[in-house]
Amino acid sequence: MPLHETLRKEHTRLVVMSRPYRESVVRAGVMIREFSRDVPTEELEWHMDRQDRRITVVEGGGWKLQLESGLPFTMVTGQTYEIPMRSWHRVIKGEGDLRIIVDEN
Repeated sequence: MPLHETLRKEHTRLVVMSRPYRESVVRAGVMIREFSRDVPTEELEWHMDRQDRRITVVEGGGWKLQLESGLPFTMVTGQTYEIPMRSWHRVIKGEGDLRIIVDEN
């Protein structure tokens, strides 16, 4: 099974959920995620995470981050953003690919 897919059990049936990114684990709690410029917009859904996260943008032009109850804002290369656990958020597609470092530590 590819790394970008996860398995979960839902109502006694197995559901395969595809992720809209490729992920490489750097070390425990730190990943590099790459979103392709070709990712369908509808795959970039609102979601929440179980842990606080800091994301640092490595590259990506015009990609935006939207946190619950806020307007979308353009992410800047080299900038780090805090995403509190259990807060709704999403990324909005920009130009080119997006590469971020996700730190859950």
